[in-house]
Amino acid sequence: MGKAKVIWGFFLMMGLAAVAFSGEHDWPSFRGPSATGLAPDGQHLSLKWNAETGENVLYKVKIPGLAHSSPIIWGDRIFLTTAVNTAGDSTFKPGLYGAGDAAEDRKEVHDFQILCLEKSTGKVLWTQTAASEKPIDKRHVKATYANSTPATDGKHVAAFFGSNGLFVYTVEGKFLWKQELGRLDVGAYDLPSYEWGTASSPIMWDGKVIVQCDTQKDSFIVAFDVATGKEIWRTPRDELPSWGTPTVYEGKNRTELITNGSNFIRGYDPATGKELWRLGGSSKITAPTPFVADDLIVVASGRAPERPIFVIKPGANGDLGPDDIAWSINRRGPYMPTPIAVGGSLFSLNNDGPFACFDLATGLEHFYLRIPHGGNGFSASPIAADGKIYLTGESGNIHVIEATTEFKLLATNPIGEPLMATPAISEGVIYVRGAEHLFAIGEKKQP
Repeated sequence: MGKAKVIWGFFLMMGLAAVAFSGEHDWPSFRGPSATGLAPDGQHLSLKWNAETGENVLYKVKIPGLAHSSPIIWGDRIFLTTAVNTAGDSTFKPGLYGAGDAAEDRKEVHDFQILCLEKSTGKVLWTQTAASEKPIDKRHVKATYANSTPATDGKHVAAFFGSNGLFVYTVEGKFLWKQELGRLDVGAYDLPSYEWGTASSPIMWDGKVIVQCDTQKDSFIVAFDVATGKEIWRTPRDELPSWGTPTVYEGKNRTELITNGSNFIRGYDPATGKELWRLGGSSKITAPTPFVADDLIVVASGRAPERPIFVIKPGANGDLGPDDIAWSINRRGPYMPTPIAVGGSLFSLNNDGPFACFDLATGLEHFYLRIPHGGNGFSASPIAADGKIYLTGESGNIHVIEATTEFKLLATNPIGEPLMATPAISEGVIYVRGAEHLFAIGEKKQP
């Protein structure tokens, strides 16, 4: 009996150990592994679908509440966050407009929730309410109280609800710890009374949960032990409010934690929080997430007049100079969507539809045109697989683009509801979060 227990314990430990390492089908945080937005080749995703007729829709699941956070995936599990207004349904206003008005549901109690779904069927496996309370901050009328995408390492799930806290659970739904990060006043840098709400998402690296908190004052980036919630390091940042997610790049010579910011794009040592390098020249509002492609760091921002795209060489120290920049360009950077690199080309999509393609190594511009968007524009970031790029529009259409230096639109597919979240890809299926439902899009197997 004792021997059987030992053997069973061994296999259980092996199973848990296997869970701890990301596989090629996992999409563990915003924009997938290292925020690249890329899925491994061989996905064979559907080229065409229609949510209204059910064409190539494997399932459609109603998700309660209101959220712009993206789905993440580990194994056969999908994790989502949401904020459920207990006094009735909340709404948001999609579209291209300049008003920064706040929504009117801040005085109502919300359930801040984490959901776990079975990837293969869409069945809800568990729901946990991290907090049931009034939102501490206002939100932009276009935003939600659950903008931040969760993160997982296969054992833990971290969910960030801004001033309402950072929460960590096991993948089975057991609560582990909460950290209150204080009042995070995030909004227009030049109109402090406009509160837009947080959107930067947590990431996990080497047993740590890392969160970037850039606010009107007292900005910082912080790392916690994922198992215990103990603070490992905290680094102050002289920054304006921002919404991009940090990214860890494990390079050949060292590992760098990269952050976007209005005053400076920065690189840190993720083990200690020590700043390694910085680069100025960004927009006064920064939302896109840094990522790495072909050993180059790509960081963009789209607030006029700067609107830069920087392609940075890793491994530098101190204030970056011209020799540390592979190339850069102004007036092409996106305001919300993060660019994507596919096959040696860099593609950049802006909110109102401008879409550009550059040579990733040199910055040579191959094309610059406008994607039809149905009037509401784009907030979600592009994703890609098998040489195709998927552009998710707020009006409810997903455009499929061939990832080549000559623009080619392959298909435009309707979902039937507003789309703000960035989709995820796993095992030949695109998981699309709409304003009300989660859709699994893939080729239906013939009976």
